[in-house]
Amino acid sequence: MNSNHSIKAIFFDLDGTLRHSVPEASDVSSDYTATLGLPINEEDRLRAARWEYLYWASSPDLREDLIAHSADTENFWTEYSRRRLVAVGASPAWAAEHAAKVSAHMGEMYRPDSIVPEDVRRTLPILKEAGYYMAVLSNRDKPFLDVMDSHDLTQYFEFSLAAGEVDIYKPEPGVFEHALKRADLVAQEVVYVGDNYFADVIGARRAGLRPVLYDPNTIFPEADCTTIKSFDELKSVIEVL
Repeated sequence: MNSNHSIKAIFFDLDGTLRHSVPEASDVSSDYTATLGLPINEEDRLRAARWEYLYWASSPDLREDLIAHSADTENFWTEYSRRRLVAVGASPAWAAEHAAKVSAHMGEMYRPDSIVPEDVRRTLPILKEAGYYMAVLSNRDKPFLDVMDSHDLTQYFEFSLAAGEVDIYKPEPGVFEHALKRADLVAQEVVYVGDNYFADVIGARRAGLRPVLYDPNTIFPEADCTTIKSFDELKSVIEVL
């Protein structure tokens, strides 16, 4: 059993935390955008990355786009590309002109590998051996046990929960509350580890869990929470929370 008596469990985000897409879509999109003539520096890339995290945290813009383009996936991704181009520094007119081209490029050419980083693979068995109850809580629409099975992750977790199963998405506290009820735990006993400040940290706090931000690329350098750059840090961090 773990030696920390206040923390009994660790819940994890899936995408960008336990499982990564390589190369990242943001890098591929920015690299292609630069070939179209838009100068992009590292500050622009960071700003666009932060916008992406905010957008996918069940933002008003995301909800608006899902409603407007619910029957047209192509238009959804074109509008997403337009919004991202503005975030990376394009003028509204330039973004509107080039959004369809960027969206088509990503749809045709982006074929990332799905990997579990080595620091994750090293750390999960250590946490399991230490006695922590572990689960995965994702903003995915549908159950993802097949993804976990394909990466040999299922063995470490008591359950997984997709937000779409309960129709409540991070950062809303309800999805965390469903997970707590399933685990028969109270919020103060649980750490939540995720890579999206807007969805994971804010959502965990709203539900009373203790957030740990996994930020290996320093997307959120001013985050007001416990932050790690590698899973190798996680056990020692949890022991002092």
